[in-house]
Amino acid sequence: MSEFLDSGPFKAAALDAGFTTAGICAAEPAEGLEFYRKWLDDGNHAGMAYLPNSLELRSDPRKLLESARSVIALTLNYRHPEPPSSDFRVAQYARGRDYHKVIRSKMNRLIARWRADFPEAEFRGCIDSAPIFEREYAHLAGLGWFGKNTCLIDSKRGSFFFIAIILTSLPIQRDMPSKGGCGTCRVCIEACPTGAIQFGHGRWFINSNRCVSYLTIEHRGEIDPGLEMGIGDWSFGCDVCQDVCPFNQPGPRQPDRGQATSEPDFAAREYPGLLELARMQEAEWDSTFAGSAIRRAGFDGLMRNVELNLKNRSEIS
Repeated sequence: MSEFLDSGPFKAAALDAGFTTAGICAAEPAEGLEFYRKWLDDGNHAGMAYLPNSLELRSDPRKLLESARSVIALTLNYRHPEPPSSDFRVAQYARGRDYHKVIRSKMNRLIARWRADFPEAEFRGCIDSAPIFEREYAHLAGLGWFGKNTCLIDSKRGSFFFIAIILTSLPIQRDMPSKGGCGTCRVCIEACPTGAIQFGHGRWFINSNRCVSYLTIEHRGEIDPGLEMGIGDWSFGCDVCQDVCPFNQPGPRQPDRGQATSEPDFAAREYPGLLELARMQEAEWDSTFAGSAIRRAGFDGLMRNVELNLKNRSEIS
């Protein structure tokens, strides 16, 4: 008899909870840790000091759950095929309710179900706010492979999905890592408006100092004048490298690519246009963006972005 539990019921429960895909891998030290150290040493994390500060915790999932034996990797589609209703342009993942709240709720219900079935087992749910290499473990669990834009790509579904991780002390049957690749395709590299997709130490990576997503969300203060035009009309985040990716283009043989999310909480909210936002006071901003991931940029950061969007629009027209 195998020492591992059948993974089938765990995956079925995850899909029943509303997740898009699920896979299992071993809770072992991260394979990409050495590259990540070099990425940090080269300063590619820009102003995100929390990344090097959490390096030790990221080195092994058992730093987060000592008894962990298995990693249950989950994805959740957030694709919005339809364009936004205003000129306030944000990354697709931020157009609905804050995904942390949505995913955490689903994970908590799922963990409660498994705790009832396995009262002696331990579980810990992790989203991207936890210090864990969620993309790496999702790859090892068979949910996708790394594209040149560093996104995890599911050959059947593309890359517009969130990743969540549940660590558990249960020994569960493992999946095989995903296989796939970009081949000679370079469309994301050529389309990136600021040249943030770069190559070094044998891998493609994102230089956060130049990434529109980093600059419009995490960066505090003024943006380098040399990168302002590259921000274009992006007010929060950026989807360019995913929008141009062939694996995100729907087709007759891959009907799941480009499929809209079925999660009600991810329904796109209606937001004011840039001119109205530029005149908005902080109290109004606070209520307008309640429960939205857009709050991550802060009032000052978002107003900076909106002013830059208007400036870019006037210079282009």
